[in-house]
Amino acid sequence: MALRGVRGATTCAANTAEAILEATKELLTELVKRNGLAVPDIAAAIFSLTDDLDAAFPATAARTLGWQEVPLFCCREIPVPGSIPRCLRILLLVNSERPQNAFSFVYLRGARALRPDIAACESEDRE
Repeated sequence: MALRGVRGATTCAANTAEAILEATKELLTELVKRNGLAVPDIAAAIFSLTDDLDAAFPATAARTLGWQEVPLFCCREIPVPGSIPRCLRILLLVNSERPQNAFSFVYLRGARALRPDIAACESEDRE
């Protein structure tokens, strides 16, 4: 079985625990839904936050969704000038027999600007 990477990003409305956890839950739920993932197949999750988000660990949101056995890791994003503020990124490592191109990356809210090519495809899929 191969290890695959599934990316996602979103932005948080504010630097509050509620906003960070709500945005994280929304993104994780969408990543699982769009990719038909089962939590036991998720080998690990890595979360990164921009410097302006420090009110909560996004891993806490994953635990509230029942991800008790999944190794979770939170870190800071490189503070590149001009980058999107209040941005939360996730990399899921997934055990799967499916090829890498069978997975959909998910960009929500202001993070759609990170990958407009993917956001355009998502809009077409929903129409």
